[in-house]
Amino acid sequence: MKIKFGSVEETIVTREEFPLSNAKKILKKETISVLGYGVQGPGQSMNLRDNGFPVIVGQRKNSNSWEKALQDGWIEGKNLFSLEEASERGTILMYLLSDAGQISFWPTLSKYLTKGKSLYFSHGFGLTFCDKTKIYPSKHIDIFLVAPKGSGTSLRRLFLEGKGINSSYAIYQDYSGKSLEKTLSIGIGIGSGFLFKTSFKNEVYSDLVGERGTLMGAIQGIFSAQYQILREKGHSPSESFNETVEELTQSLMPLVSEKGMDWMYENCSTTAQRGALDWWEKFRDATLPIFKELYNEVSSGNEAERIIESNSKIDYRIQLENELKNLRKSELWDVGSIIRNLRPEKKK
Repeated sequence: MKIKFGSVEETIVTREEFPLSNAKKILKKETISVLGYGVQGPGQSMNLRDNGFPVIVGQRKNSNSWEKALQDGWIEGKNLFSLEEASERGTILMYLLSDAGQISFWPTLSKYLTKGKSLYFSHGFGLTFCDKTKIYPSKHIDIFLVAPKGSGTSLRRLFLEGKGINSSYAIYQDYSGKSLEKTLSIGIGIGSGFLFKTSFKNEVYSDLVGERGTLMGAIQGIFSAQYQILREKGHSPSESFNETVEELTQSLMPLVSEKGMDWMYENCSTTAQRGALDWWEKFRDATLPIFKELYNEVSSGNEAERIIESNSKIDYRIQLENELKNLRKSELWDVGSIIRNLRPEKKK
């Protein structure tokens, strides 16, 4: 359906207009191979399996992810195979390896992308920055993406709750003339709440900016700054954490999600109301130059080059664990760990 957001009209596909029964009918003769069982692979593959789609999983043997797939009920030789065998068996290859993994496996995968097959992504990185990734697909296949706007863990959890994460979709190459119906079918099959149209380039630009911005990078920076100043001014660890993180995540963000920021402002104290309305533009003006710099770094390809270089280092995982360890052991998140364990549901 077409929906207007102010003066902008967008294409939105809901479960009502594209039901699961229609999706299953369209893909009933396909073999969907989910390649990779890391971040998005488990949620997407299990949701497809539970929804009755013909799906198999490809993963490197003797890895932690292979063991996880076995624990999740995939059976070796029946619906769990090596990456190579799953690539050969599949007609729709869902390329869900990490961006670094996609680069390294591409020379192998390309041999299995024979005429008429389909290549699926959940991220536009590999093709948008193909001059850096060297991912150049054949002209004789369909290429499309569905990108859930959340983690694979959340995709699975909300599916089991009967809900769904909204997803974007895009067509990169329509060799068969049927790419759109395949794309929407998988989007509904993995449990999307609804699907909105984008392009590979727009998906990866918005995704990289979002991850580094309000979704992860900026929010951690704001958490850290506010917690630090409260502690420096003599506030206790629990008070500082509760006013910085706990109240936001446990009380206010659910209200914003349900009703919107204006409703949340309207339904808090007049003191909070006035302060928030007086200060939000200061934070916008302070961070806008950083977001402009961030978008320019993403759109220029500089950020992609840094990602590829960093993630390709032999000791990347060791360095990553050291960085996460430092974050985990910071006072902010050490306090957070203690407070999370004090929540009432943890005591049941």
